[in-house]
Amino acid sequence: MDTTGTLDEALERLHTSGPERNGWLSNHGPMAVEALVRGGQSATVHRWLDHYRAKLEDMPDPLAQVTAANWREALGDPRRVADWTAYFEREIAERPWREVLAEWWPRLLPGIAAGATHPVIRVGHAVRTLLDGGDTAPRLAELAHGLGYWAARHQPLPPLTSLPAGSTAAAALDAVPLVRQEGGIRDRLARLTAFPAWPDPAGDPEAQLTELVRASVHRYATHGHGEPVMLVHAATAPNAVLRTLPALPRTLWTPSLEAAWAASAAVTAAYAASGPAPYTSTRLTGEELFERAAQHGDDHTIKFTDTALDVGDEIARDAALRSIELNPPVL
Repeated sequence: MDTTGTLDEALERLHTSGPERNGWLSNHGPMAVEALVRGGQSATVHRWLDHYRAKLEDMPDPLAQVTAANWREALGDPRRVADWTAYFEREIAERPWREVLAEWWPRLLPGIAAGATHPVIRVGHAVRTLLDGGDTAPRLAELAHGLGYWAARHQPLPPLTSLPAGSTAAAALDAVPLVRQEGGIRDRLARLTAFPAWPDPAGDPEAQLTELVRASVHRYATHGHGEPVMLVHAATAPNAVLRTLPALPRTLWTPSLEAAWAASAAVTAAYAASGPAPYTSTRLTGEELFERAAQHGDDHTIKFTDTALDVGDEIARDAALRSIELNPPVL
């Protein structure tokens, strides 16, 4: 738990900004600062934000109020992001945040890959800090911003057929058919036709989700060179879901696992390299790796290293180093 107040200060700075810039690029600020604070790098947060501020745009103007009666017509309309954020701010002010999350999580899950998976990742960071007991006003507002972004960008994947897959998450990721590597993520996701039939519906959803995060992190070590920025989401999106599970009713755990798999497989299909490449083994500790990621400054690198250190094993630490090597430093 952050006892310095740094995270709340940073979130307050960020909440005047919208969730995107240049039309659709995501604002990674809230996710990165939460990871920095969590990783013991609170002292770097405001300097990082001072640098990142040039990438931020103001929150768009509201258009019309989202209500319990009309939300379906506003779902998936990115022009309504301010309306959606205000809706969730009202909901969370009036009801416990877990209750709001449990109501909206199954409504939003079909659109988990929308916004290049950034909305669910932002929600996962927000939920993690709330579960730590930090239900301050800025952190509750951050959950509203994350849910609002997800609702505004909500767009399900195209219909998919099932392909044979091995029994493990790693084998399933290896079996994901790649799409034509052209255009942006929305173009690539539109080309998806089939995913391997994983996970096992009779298995434990939390254990399988943990396995998926580990497999996705490990695969970045060998395949992250395909697209070093975008492929981090194959791991950070399912980890956001894993972080959220403790706040959800158990009845939502299996659909959460299935959606996390869809997100990870979709990013893998859209960006993974066709074959592995060698990577460097590291002797650095997790603390040393995260300090290096903070010094590096790239938002995706910070978030991926945060996820890799959740996994925590030797290959995960190697994958974290790989992300630091592959992505250009910004500080």
